[in-house]
Amino acid sequence: MKAVNLAVVGATGVVGTQMIKSLEELKVNVANFYAFSSARSAGTSITFKGKKYKVMELKEDSFNKGIDYAIFSAGGDVSKKFAPIAAKHKVVVIDNSSAWRMDKSVPLVVPEINADALKKHKYIIANPNCSTIQSVLPLAKLNKKYGIKRIVYSTYQAVSGSGSKGIKDLDATIKGGKPTFYPKAIAYNVIPLIDVMQASGYTKEEEKMINETRKILNDQSINITATCVRVPVYYGHSVSVNVELKKPFDLKTIIKELKTQSGLLVVENDIPTPLHVAHQDLVYVGRIREDKSVKYGLNMWVVADNIRKGAATNAVQILKKMMEGK
Repeated sequence: MKAVNLAVVGATGVVGTQMIKSLEELKVNVANFYAFSSARSAGTSITFKGKKYKVMELKEDSFNKGIDYAIFSAGGDVSKKFAPIAAKHKVVVIDNSSAWRMDKSVPLVVPEINADALKKHKYIIANPNCSTIQSVLPLAKLNKKYGIKRIVYSTYQAVSGSGSKGIKDLDATIKGGKPTFYPKAIAYNVIPLIDVMQASGYTKEEEKMINETRKILNDQSINITATCVRVPVYYGHSVSVNVELKKPFDLKTIIKELKTQSGLLVVENDIPTPLHVAHQDLVYVGRIREDKSVKYGLNMWVVADNIRKGAATNAVQILKKMMEGK
């Protein structure tokens, strides 16, 4: 595979740091590497494949360097401003923010499910929301074979999903301090408010899960509701997924089919938890059982490391697919 010139934007953040590790672990062939950040972090150094690189401030002329790909993890405002600039220089942007996910011209990709969508890119590709990525992995096969009528999501999301500010808030409130980021203390507590409340009564995070699921599964007919909750866990999101299928099913057959899904590990004789899945790229699904309160109902418990597969690793997997010409 030909070596590429690669940039990471937001290289010093929680996700950006993991992206660099994932690039090493997945053995991405890089010729020239560039690390960009805000002015606050510029001038620091990072290590990639044993070599130190100076972190540069992201500017409008940062992409005049023959860069082939840029992975962004610096927030929506940065992506909205700089992704089009990069695209004008024919740099393929893989963006981890929510800025471009619902743009009809931008592919929203989980490589194990819809890598074909990458063929339609116009130099910007969106990385889905962390909770959405892990949830759609078991749902894709179910929708293809049985059709999905309705999904009810209930999430239990780690503080690292908020970046370093969320981690610091948990540390501080465990010690009895006051929260400076979350609206209430997160230690020994749960907060059913992630991102901004919308006019609909749903939060932005809940609307992300609803809209992104439909786009990735390419099925706007699915009825979906979600409640997203922040919990005092450092790494690893958990999602209770209640599904109403359109056709009858046999539970043993469902489990066999889920075992064939790449990137997914079915747990039958144990209970997957955030501590269990931390620092791994696999998505775990357990507690698979019938929901007899509705016709053709199914319950699943889906857990994954939100910084790895939920963000950094998925973006790097997209990069590898692009490099392979898929």
